[in-house]
Amino acid sequence: MQLGAPIGIAILTMTAVSTPLQAQRARARDLGVKPGVFAPGKLNAITDVAGVRVGQTTIVEGDSVRTGVTAILPHSGNLFTDRVPAALHVGNGFGKITGVTQLRELGELETPLLLTCTLCVWKTADAMVGWMLEQPGMGNVKSINPVVAETNDGTLNDIRSRPIRPEHVRAALASASSGPVAEGSVGAGTGTIAFGWKGGIGTSSRVLPGGLGGYTVGVLVQTNFGGILQVLGAPVGKELGQYAFKREAESPGERGDGSCVMVIATDAPLSDRNLERLAARAIMGLARTGSSAANGSGDYAIAFSTNEKVRRAFNATRLTTEELANEQMSGLFEAAVEATEEAIYNSLFQATTTTANGRTIEAIPLDKVRAVLDKYNVVRR
Repeated sequence: MQLGAPIGIAILTMTAVSTPLQAQRARARDLGVKPGVFAPGKLNAITDVAGVRVGQTTIVEGDSVRTGVTAILPHSGNLFTDRVPAALHVGNGFGKITGVTQLRELGELETPLLLTCTLCVWKTADAMVGWMLEQPGMGNVKSINPVVAETNDGTLNDIRSRPIRPEHVRAALASASSGPVAEGSVGAGTGTIAFGWKGGIGTSSRVLPGGLGGYTVGVLVQTNFGGILQVLGAPVGKELGQYAFKREAESPGERGDGSCVMVIATDAPLSDRNLERLAARAIMGLARTGSSAANGSGDYAIAFSTNEKVRRAFNATRLTTEELANEQMSGLFEAAVEATEEAIYNSLFQATTTTANGRTIEAIPLDKVRAVLDKYNVVRR
């Protein structure tokens, strides 16, 4: 679906106040945090996978609304008529995602993938359906399967007002770009919380060596979960005195509830079966950061392939595909684990302190994170 030329970085549509400058924060690699063995792509973002675009709308209204929409588009064509294989892996199913039964049954995406807040899922899906019906070639379409996922930002956001409006969804879709992806307190991550600090949107990528196919894996996360934060194994949460079950002996305290949505894109030619296997590895990256997928944490991974050899025309009577064999999957698995772990760190390190609804959630103090990393000698500067 043609939306105009890429603009380099996703547009942030905001009202009332401005988002603090991202330059005040840092990405994981700026702190020497480089999980794994594979190199990232040029942008170290999901948009390193050719064709993938991301657009975001950040909604800041008065002293109570802190939410938004993040849109991931697998390619620049008509996603309904030129579908990509896709799969869902559920780490813990405490969440709301529209369109999952058809996604699993058919193994394909026919819409962009949108992220937002819990009580706005259905309004967001409705707005995207309206947008899609207006696209060229959609005049006779009578069924669309919108895929929209969420995390609950109800601490910082007046979630009961369900503040997402059609223009917010359309702005995210219209701003979709193949360039750098804004991280932290933006888009669907505007009001989220992770490990007790401000969470948000994070992204990362890995490029496999030529001997492993040279494929790219990109990950984007929406972090809103808890646990016992560790960075490259260093017990950052414990050292900074903020972690799940800290006060459990005295009273029921924070137990790691929340949610994390992980979107994995790759240009490797994969079937939906192997995409589900790839999505499952994102949970391993999540676990490395200190999550235990608590009872109230909706932990979902959605993976798709952009490779034209596995695309599916909506009106095809036969499909001729060329996909990787099972024996070629191990490098992609490792890349997904590494990129997911780093994307989660980026969501935390790029997030900014946010106040709303009478609450202030602090950004994780990067100077103290550096000190813990140095103490445990896990990075080289």
